[in-house]
Order: sequence, then structure tokens, then C-alpha cells
Amino acid sequence: MASASDELESLEREACEAIARASSLQELRETRARYLGRKGSIAALLRGIGGLAPEARSAAGEALNRAAARVEALAAERQTALERAAADRSLAEHVLDATLPGLARPRGHLHPVTLIEREMAEFFHGLGFSIEEGPEVESEWNNFDALRIAADHPSRDSQDTFFVEGGNVLRTHTSPVQIRAMTGRTPPFRFVAPGRVFRVDHSSTKSPFFHQIEGFIVDEHTTFGDLKGVLYAFARHLMGPDVRLRFRAHFFPFTEPSAEIDFSWQGGWLEWGGCGMIHPGVLENCGIDSGRYQGFAFGMGVDRSAMQRCGIPNIHLMLDGDVRVLEQIG
Repeated sequence: MASASDELESLEREACEAIARASSLQELRETRARYLGRKGSIAALLRGIGGLAPEARSAAGEALNRAAARVEALAAERQTALERAAADRSLAEHVLDATLPGLARPRGHLHPVTLIEREMAEFFHGLGFSIEEGPEVESEWNNFDALRIAADHPSRDSQDTFFVEGGNVLRTHTSPVQIRAMTGRTPPFRFVAPGRVFRVDHSSTKSPFFHQIEGFIVDEHTTFGDLKGVLYAFARHLMGPDVRLRFRAHFFPFTEPSAEIDFSWQGGWLEWGGCGMIHPGVLENCGIDSGRYQGFAFGMGVDRSAMQRCGIPNIHLMLDGDVRVLEQIG
């Protein structure tokens, strides 16, 4: 038993020295496994106890367990020291300078269409126009009938208009706001109405939903010449002094005379909107004396103005919500 005791003492001393020399957590784990693991040196001695005489087994087992506990305690102590040293090194290598500015987080921005719409509204507000809004779900009276759009007009077909329950529609233009604003008011007045509208349409320059801005003035002396002057000033404000406008004679049930407006774009023309003198019948539908008052109205696409401003060839690039695209044009 004396030789076994000496062997155990030597093994314990060897294990403690190896643990003390371990310079990293990985090396410590390997050393611990070499002595304390299931296949380690101390475990091998424990398995050899079965070959001892019965009266010697108890004392040998106790001695081995005490040695294993001392080695385990030393290993735990060394692990704590190595972890503390690693943390100290990390802190020394990554010193935090509290005086440095923080990391800037990415900031969002308004959609290009929103920016253009606000700029449009601000321009007209500077000319004395009040800003009006209306619901996107409208009655057929405000969207069609009050504007003299006949019951058999193609725009009232489901191929052009989104119908909803209760005899209402998703407004196809911002002109219903004109009806709401004029009804119950006495001229003179001037309003501008920006908002989203809906039509059954889809192409590179059209979308089932898009944005319009409607403007109108009613008083005793407004002329078509005044209308053209306002639109030229508006176009030059948005698109620069070199922009050209083209007025094409057209028919709208709610204006007379009427015209469609195009603006110069990429070497050609792009339809911008419609305009004209408000039809006397529309004024009468709103309770306004058409024998005394007259006015003009216009409406154009906000999205197409944004396309021109940002140089975007396809309207869906703006309206599909791809953040990668919007970050480039915002």
C-alpha cells in the first residue's frame, strides 16, 4: 500500500503542476481531462481499487477521492484566474472612450410622392388657396352625378372604377372634394385638394392607386387665361424654368371649355392632368349662382410630377414600396 500511496502522491503533484502551468482555458480543459476525465490517470487508479484486498479498499478509495477533490479545486481556481485574465485583456484591448460620439442609426425619410405633394400644396397655399381633404370612399353623387358624369359614362363601368358596398366607390379623382368644398359656401373662394385616388388601370406610367392634386377658384371674373397663368407658374416651380406645357382641347363633363395638359419630359410629352372652366351645371349642383359666378378647375398626377423630378421611368418603382429603391430617390 505504501507504493500505491507514493504513486497517488506523485500523480497528484504532477496534476497540480500541470494545472498551474496551463496558460489558456483550452489548455486547462485538456489537462483536467487528462487527470480527472473518465479515461484520466486518477480514474485509472480508482478502477484499480477492485484488485486490492477488501480491508485496503476503503482507505485507498478515500485517499483517491481526497486527491481528486484537491486537483478539482485547483483546476476550478485556475479556471477563475484564466477567465479573469481574459476579461482584463479584452477590456484593455477594447477601451471605451465615453467622449466619442455614438454610432449614427439610419434614419427614415418621407416618400418622394409625399414630399412632392406637400411642396405642391405649399405652393398653392402661398397663392392664397386653402387646403381641403375628403374621404377616399365616396358616394356616387359626389364622385359622378354632381360632376355631370352621366350614368352611362364609361368611367362608371367596373372596368374603370372600384365599387364598394352601399352604393359607394373608391374615388376616381379628387374632384369630389371640389363638390364638398363648394356646397354650402358662397364665393369667392379658392381651394386645393391633394389626395389618393383609385382606378382600374395598370401600366408603366399608371397604377391602380395614385395621387392627384385638385385646384379650383370660383369668383365673378376668373378666366381661362388666369388658369393658364397659374398652371405655368406651378409647372415652372416644380420642374424648372425650361419646362414646356401643352394644352390639348378635350371634353370633360364638369368643365367647359376643357383641356388636357402635357409637360415636356425626356424629349417628348407626358400627360399631366386636365383643366377647364367649371361647368355652370356643377356650380348649380353645389347651390352656386352660375349667372353671377364662374371659375376654373385643374387636376394632375402627383406621382408623375415625382417621376419627372426624380427621373424615374416606371411609376411602380415608387409605389411598390421597395426600400432599396426609395432610399435612392428619397
